[in-house]
Amino acid sequence: MRIHDEPNLIAAIEAGKGWTDGGYAFQTRDGAELFMSWDRLRQEAMNRAAHLRALGMKPGDRLAMVMPDGEDFVPTFFGAVWAGVVPVPLYPPLSLGKLDSYIDTLVAILSKAKPVYLATSAKLETVLWSGVAKVPSLKGVITSESLTKPAPAGVDTAPTQVAPGDVVFLQFTSGSTSAPKGVEVTHGSLRANAWAIMRDGLKTDDRTDHGVSWLPLYHDMGLIGFVLSPMFHKVSCTFIPTLSFVRHANVWLETISKKRGTISFAPNFAYALAVKRAKAEQLAKWDLSSMKAFGCGAEPINAATLTSFVETFSKAGLKPTAMLPCYGMAEATLAISFIGLDETISVDAVQKDALQTARHALPPAKGQDVEVVEFVNCGRTFPGHEVAAFDDRGQKLPDRQLGELWVRGPSVARGYFENPEASLQTFGGGWLRTGDLGYLVQGQVFITGRKKDLIIINGRNWEPQRLEWVADDVPEVRKGSTVAFSVPGPSSELLVVAVESRTQNPEGLKDAVKQALNENLQLAPHEVVIAAPGSLPKTSSGKVQRQKTRQQYLDGTLGQEGNRTLGSQAEKVTLAKHVALSLVGRMRHRARTVLGHTVEIRSIDDALQKLKLAGSYARGRLSF
Repeated sequence: MRIHDEPNLIAAIEAGKGWTDGGYAFQTRDGAELFMSWDRLRQEAMNRAAHLRALGMKPGDRLAMVMPDGEDFVPTFFGAVWAGVVPVPLYPPLSLGKLDSYIDTLVAILSKAKPVYLATSAKLETVLWSGVAKVPSLKGVITSESLTKPAPAGVDTAPTQVAPGDVVFLQFTSGSTSAPKGVEVTHGSLRANAWAIMRDGLKTDDRTDHGVSWLPLYHDMGLIGFVLSPMFHKVSCTFIPTLSFVRHANVWLETISKKRGTISFAPNFAYALAVKRAKAEQLAKWDLSSMKAFGCGAEPINAATLTSFVETFSKAGLKPTAMLPCYGMAEATLAISFIGLDETISVDAVQKDALQTARHALPPAKGQDVEVVEFVNCGRTFPGHEVAAFDDRGQKLPDRQLGELWVRGPSVARGYFENPEASLQTFGGGWLRTGDLGYLVQGQVFITGRKKDLIIINGRNWEPQRLEWVADDVPEVRKGSTVAFSVPGPSSELLVVAVESRTQNPEGLKDAVKQALNENLQLAPHEVVIAAPGSLPKTSSGKVQRQKTRQQYLDGTLGQEGNRTLGSQAEKVTLAKHVALSLVGRMRHRARTVLGHTVEIRSIDDALQKLKLAGSYARGRLSF
């Protein structure tokens, strides 16, 4: 094993020079695989940096990235960093039916990030131009195909010199409880967190460890956990396209078995999905005995889900110590706490009444017959870092007292990009205020929920996740797609639960959800809403957006998105509209003309007519 002591990501990329027996393997959607060694990744970074410099991009400029394929995303990201340009990873459109809302969100983020260029694929370029034309800072679009061409002659390919406090990239938060904000991850905070993850938490060895990930690369867990941290420690990884996992979840474990993977991370829902999709013949064929860390984070962890995963895949050689509950967030760069590699899943059972009324996480006394709730142990934080619980007055709380978790240490990011007010509120005073509720027991972290999502019914506090897990277990409810929230009532708050389902008997499913909540929690929902699959608001990383769901319920629009079938007339019109708007927008953008009118499209024929107008404009026969 080589000693890895590079001070920043650029130095870590440079350390790959001449190293060809390790690197990243990218599975393509057709099942093929493209391997890039550490040496090739360095060469790709230099080449793409030259292209960016040739366009006039300078250190500190932002490069927005909408690149769904890992083999495009990773070398482009490294190329931007090599040139001193700040990448801004953004999620691609997930479905044709939601292009309007996607473009609106994209424009909002681009307007905050103020990038000079947008890097994307040639396939997406046309669709995205309708949004690009609305962002004043953008000079144009760079395609992934153009970046693979030989470096322009005479352009400097030397790495940029950086300091620990310089921003390495902007990670826009997923917006599960608020509007997205750009977290300023610095070279220093990235190196500190990469070391914490790979050295202190996972104790990696570049000779034996191999990561396997299907996580989106625009999201912090996929990007930092499997692209950037492994680059610092030269741990080889295999990347599965996210859509491949969504369509065929078994490709995840099949790849681990084939590659003799040792490290993989995923949110709670993925473990539930893997159990649901596992077949006896696959369990007999797979070998998961090489796995030392199946990390679980990014959303609340359900102990029953992880226990079921271990029991199911023990038949394929999975060890009980392989499950690794953890805690983290973008504002802390990524990871905050891990359990030990030699530990098994553990839960803390506490008195429900004491937790809800007095905010005390007290275990029941021996022989005491009281109702309890269980929380998964998310482990301890890393050397040089600290986690503590605080009350609303900013007073540090003792063990087993519920409060907001605050974090400090070298992994904490610098703040939010050009948002001093939010930065002061979250990062001010030397601590990162996470917005998460939890408690500590002898340094071990237990997460109970989000501070802003708390539901109060008849004077009792409820974490929405506890209610959602109960509803999730009802047959015909789509896993990971349940949202619980409260709304104002005549005398107190009323409970509403929304679930996604393809059921042909919605009234029967509503009754089943109500019965499950009544039997398990003695709660009677005011209303259960049945929504079509894909219609409930979620972040780019798949987390439910409770506040947005609640607002849609109050507006009377909940569940109305996502009802169109793929390839329907409505979706074709939407796609045609964006193609037309994009072409017209591109013409406007290139002419540097500010236009105030709206292009309205109601049919495919109408869209085609607009395309003809755009073509006429391009040939100089029409002016706006």
